[in-house]
Amino acid sequence: MTGQVDVDVVVVGGGPAGLSAALNLVRARQRVLVLDGNRPRNAATLHSHGFLTRDGVSPLELRRLGREEVASYDDAEVQFALVNGISAVDGGFRVTASGVRGAPDRDVTTARVLVAAGLRETLPAITNLRAYYGTALHSCLECDGYEKSGQPLAVIGETDGLVETALLVAVWSDDVIVFTNGSPFVSEEEERMLADRGIRVERRVVSEVVGERGELTGLLLEDGEVVPRTAGFVRPRWTAALEYLAGLGADTDDDGLLIVDAAGRSSVPGLYAAGDITPPGPEQLIVAAGEGAQVSATILRDMVFAGARSI
Repeated sequence: MTGQVDVDVVVVGGGPAGLSAALNLVRARQRVLVLDGNRPRNAATLHSHGFLTRDGVSPLELRRLGREEVASYDDAEVQFALVNGISAVDGGFRVTASGVRGAPDRDVTTARVLVAAGLRETLPAITNLRAYYGTALHSCLECDGYEKSGQPLAVIGETDGLVETALLVAVWSDDVIVFTNGSPFVSEEEERMLADRGIRVERRVVSEVVGERGELTGLLLEDGEVVPRTAGFVRPRWTAALEYLAGLGADTDDDGLLIVDAAGRSSVPGLYAAGDITPPGPEQLIVAAGEGAQVSATILRDMVFAGARSI
């Protein structure tokens, strides 16, 4: 990029992927600005599992610790801000963002941008479901399956991933019921296959989640029957919030996720991505952090070797 830039890399998203990348980049003596909208999709989750040395940590606490580590370096800044737009300027990028929680608005130029923002999450429209989401009901099997071992479990969703989810949930329990909530995403053949494995499919609409003293006890169906369950897993619909990239023309897949190569490069030179915003979508925190570290190495190599694809 010709001309002066304000920072070397702007990282959009302050989750494990973005903060891991930022930490590695600032340790490579790059000037880094992390912009985070402070709207993590896992905010309701009390405990996260499978992150080595941090098993059971709150995802919000993990993010807080990460922000503090990154911000402790002189050449790094972490700010709560919603990115409004990213445009190409003079071989680099201009990034504008609106500050949140009292933070100032930002308008900066940068040589490279790493998108590590999360996804919008839409749960099935079931009364009271969100009240149990993050405690009795979860979306990450690897994160929360162990804690639900042996319980009567529900798999709830309206997407085409229900069968795969149900088979995986059966690793932790022999009592699994799939609730399609009236959706057509489990075929009759798939239902027979699940039945052969001891997994029942309930096609009636779920009206409400039932509980006592904060503990889930069952799911109320539209005809009034309550199916006893004490925990379960939900298949949300995830959508990518990438309106701020509209002017760059970056390639996305059918789900709107940013397509990147094996090293994290998008179709736009200087634009990278890591974490949930790339296919296949939501993943464990430790996997996202690893991707962030990997992409930070790609960015550094591209800086040193002037954008060469390989050496």
